[in-house]
Amino acid sequence: MAKTDNDKLDKIVAEARRASESRDQTYRGQALKMYPHICGRCGREFSGKNLAELTVHHRDHNHDNNPSDGSNWELLCLYCHDNEHQRQIEAQMGNLGSDNDVSSSTHNPFANLKSMLDKDKS
Repeated sequence: MAKTDNDKLDKIVAEARRASESRDQTYRGQALKMYPHICGRCGREFSGKNLAELTVHHRDHNHDNNPSDGSNWELLCLYCHDNEHQRQIEAQMGNLGSDNDVSSSTHNPFANLKSMLDKDKS
């Protein structure tokens, strides 16, 4: 039985090493080796289990542009990464042209604030 358990353990370790080497070949693995494990926007530090929350953001938003020097990458936490992509979507919506313009709000919730405050003083 001990031999069988050792064989299973050896297979598990070998598979884990292959998976680790495969991850290291990805741009994420390369970026994690290249840069400190800190979000480039909020400055939050990552290690251990929460390292999965650190993502690689492509500065030019082109996921096929992966230069080996990492010049198109920055590490961002999940929240900052989502925020960055939302900003890009909103910027694109603003540049759609007159047919697809998103109308801006005309309501001003503070328009009568001064008069309301003056009324409370009386």
